[in-house]
Amino acid sequence: MAATSGAQTAGRPVRLPRSARRKQLLAAAQEVFVAQGYHAAAMDDIAERAGVSKPVLYQHFPGKLELYLALLDTHCDALVEKIRTAMTSTTDNKERVAGANRAYFEFVGDTSEAFRLIFESDLRNEPAVRERVDRVERLCIDSITETIMADTGVARSRAELLAAGLVGAAITAAQFWLAGGRQVPKEDAEQLLLALSWRGIASFPLHGLPAPGEAHTGTDPAIS
Repeated sequence: MAATSGAQTAGRPVRLPRSARRKQLLAAAQEVFVAQGYHAAAMDDIAERAGVSKPVLYQHFPGKLELYLALLDTHCDALVEKIRTAMTSTTDNKERVAGANRAYFEFVGDTSEAFRLIFESDLRNEPAVRERVDRVERLCIDSITETIMADTGVARSRAELLAAGLVGAAITAAQFWLAGGRQVPKEDAEQLLLALSWRGIASFPLHGLPAPGEAHTGTDPAIS
């Protein structure tokens, strides 16, 4: 059924402000891309879902790829902002880890299934898409890296590796949870992953790891 709300009245198109029309078109496109995948989706389908003519759609987006990239940008930015918020909204490191895990589970578990545009796209080999996917992963890792460095004194290369491990575990676990039919309640799933992640990251000392070849006594205080 076409998403005609706000698009037509008594068979005649309604003129929406440009920003509102763009939002409407993006919402319709997301539904089509998630349901059909990029390659099977057609601009005709998106225009019909939005309840507009193809010329109206092309006034806002010159092609299907541009429309897809606009959607991708929106959701990539939203995910990065969730991770940054988790890192900056508290000084409690355990809550930071919990917040990062929560961000991924919320993103993957959202009923809009927008995560498929980033993590399960059939357009991953398209350079512009690949660049955005790499960018969102890099920015999420960077946000966590800065926190690890500030709190532990670990060198950037090591902090980045730890951050990449946390990000990889969170997104893999969240996708597995969703694919498995959410058999574990969301809050329980987040707590399980938190227990796993926190037991590892909390062991790192406030004053950094020893240099290669140096012994570590294990007596440094852990992250609080």
